[in-house]
Amino acid sequence: MKLSWRRAAGLLPALALAAVALVAPAGPASAAPGAPAALSEAPSARSALNAQGALDTPRARGVSSGWNDYSCKPSAAHPRPVVLVHGTFGNSVDNWLGFAPYLVARGYCVYSLDYGQLPGVPFFHGLGPIEQSAQQLSGFVDRVLSSTGAAETDLVGHSQGGMMPRHYLKFLGGAAKVNALVGIAPDNHGTTLLGLTKLLDYFPGAADAIDGVTPGLTDQVAGSEFLRKLNEGGDTVPGVRYTVIATKYDEVVTPYRSQFLTGPDVRNVTLQDLCPLDLSEHVAIGLLDRIAFHEAANALDPAHATPTGCGSIG
Repeated sequence: MKLSWRRAAGLLPALALAAVALVAPAGPASAAPGAPAALSEAPSARSALNAQGALDTPRARGVSSGWNDYSCKPSAAHPRPVVLVHGTFGNSVDNWLGFAPYLVARGYCVYSLDYGQLPGVPFFHGLGPIEQSAQQLSGFVDRVLSSTGAAETDLVGHSQGGMMPRHYLKFLGGAAKVNALVGIAPDNHGTTLLGLTKLLDYFPGAADAIDGVTPGLTDQVAGSEFLRKLNEGGDTVPGVRYTVIATKYDEVVTPYRSQFLTGPDVRNVTLQDLCPLDLSEHVAIGLLDRIAFHEAANALDPAHATPTGCGSIG
């Protein structure tokens, strides 16, 4: 029996919640067990998020190791601020405890936002409808550009955060405000979760219920209506440079080559082509991997790029 994308979505929350401890290490220990109950109480996340898109939250405001500093002014060497876009179940701080200080130390003005919040669910974001999350990104980019006086920004996103900005670029006028999008393990064409979605033939009726409380998950299933619209007519838009950094050991966005984009001004990179010894999987490539960080920095400043290899850990 052929699976519809909505039926495939039924397995996503259980698998994603199992990874919460990895994705958000700084959250309180009690948060993960409480998350399912909070989600079950949400009446309809697709409608509730309309009033939820607050950009100026304590976590979004928090200056941590020099980022989210709205007094920062871009230098001649790095004239564009960098906006970091977290992944599903991530947030503006925990997802970037490695990469944000890495960029700040190199002289960038760096900012990160929370998006896709659900009512009553702290810390674990990226669960709301992706179209609405892209609207939150749009407002945040405008704020950063206004603060810094820059004409354009660069975006770096992990997982959903590397794919969601493409909706902003394609449908919300973001291409005029963005120079480059760097996706680290982005689910550009959705995921099959290693083929596990085939098991959902045994769980009829679950997907519609899940879609009502965590629509950001169903939007990411390969073949979803959201992804069909996003990729229809081509993966890219003119005027933006795209870089995708993937790992062949990705166990969340599968098959990993589905992360790659097709179009002009696209560079697709497999981490193991840069360093065969690198064993990073989906979470580690965004949170910890200095080789991926080096390649992302190259994408932000290609005129001064240096070769990336196993020794690129400084």
